[in-house]
Amino acid sequence: MVESTYANTQVKVVVPEEQMMIHLLGSGDELLRVVENSFDSDIHVRGNEITISGRPEDNAQVVRLIEELLRFVENGTQITPDAIERVLAMLRSPSDGERPADVLTMNILSARGRTIRPKTLNQKRYVDAIDRHTIVFGIGPAGTGKTYLAMAKAVKALQAKEVNRIILTRPAVEAGERLGFLPGTLYEKIDPYLRPLYDALHDMIDPDSIPKLMSAGTIEVAPLAYMRGRTLNDAFIILDEAQNTSPEQMKMFLTRLGFGSKIVVTGDITQVDLPSGQSSGLRTVETILDGIEDICFCRLTSNDVVRHKLVGKIVDAYGRHEAQQLQRQGNGSTGRRANRSDGTGPGAG
Repeated sequence: MVESTYANTQVKVVVPEEQMMIHLLGSGDELLRVVENSFDSDIHVRGNEITISGRPEDNAQVVRLIEELLRFVENGTQITPDAIERVLAMLRSPSDGERPADVLTMNILSARGRTIRPKTLNQKRYVDAIDRHTIVFGIGPAGTGKTYLAMAKAVKALQAKEVNRIILTRPAVEAGERLGFLPGTLYEKIDPYLRPLYDALHDMIDPDSIPKLMSAGTIEVAPLAYMRGRTLNDAFIILDEAQNTSPEQMKMFLTRLGFGSKIVVTGDITQVDLPSGQSSGLRTVETILDGIEDICFCRLTSNDVVRHKLVGKIVDAYGRHEAQQLQRQGNGSTGRRANRSDGTGPGAG
């Protein structure tokens, strides 16, 4: 497919087909410019040959990038500037042998004229874990696709008749605090809080069919409190915003699991909305369930954010701030203990 000739600090890549080169370079050489801006090497294109000049290690990485992008073309997947950046991020980090093109061209669900795919290696590992395990926890910051990918897997399982229904639930913490002040029926009061789940559904299922599916019980969207006392068989169950569950609620939810069902729990332990002093069920559950077969914990990070680039930077900035706050608190506690131990603290003398 790709012929490469290494001579000192110059590499030549031969692309076998003109049409592949067109897809590789992009409209008006847009994609070529993205590649050029990502490396110090000089990249020149003539006919079906790409010549790369620069440091050997940079040249080698450019060749690897081109090989991955040609894999996109072979699979019929459009190459975008964002895809190039994601391939580069994977090439520059440990991947356990996973090829970036295989990650980014993996189809989870095709619906409503779009194909839903993982966009990072951790997202692919998360999706693979959902296939392999009965209970999966997707833990990570906002924008990492935890709920969206789980929803895509749920819709796919329903379409393949692997389950009979989809159940989507959230602990309505914020709504619960304000229900008395909101107008309308109970359904109308909780609807705004469950709206993000409906939005994801509308991306994957014809909106006109959703009311019918909900009326038939094939799709259910409800607050977590509605799960109590039930046994959920032959269902794909997603608990979203799980950081806002109490340990007791988490236990209640997980024990709803019935035969032929799968559970995905998603949440961000840095965004707990519970009253001060109340522990999060998502924070404690890993310690409790660690080592139990067929349960998997998947961690996503700011590197897996698929929203605007600033979202990942914001997540990292808050993480650094919280770490500094904890360090200051720790230093303060150490200082107070030191004062007491040397006889100079309160009550000394």
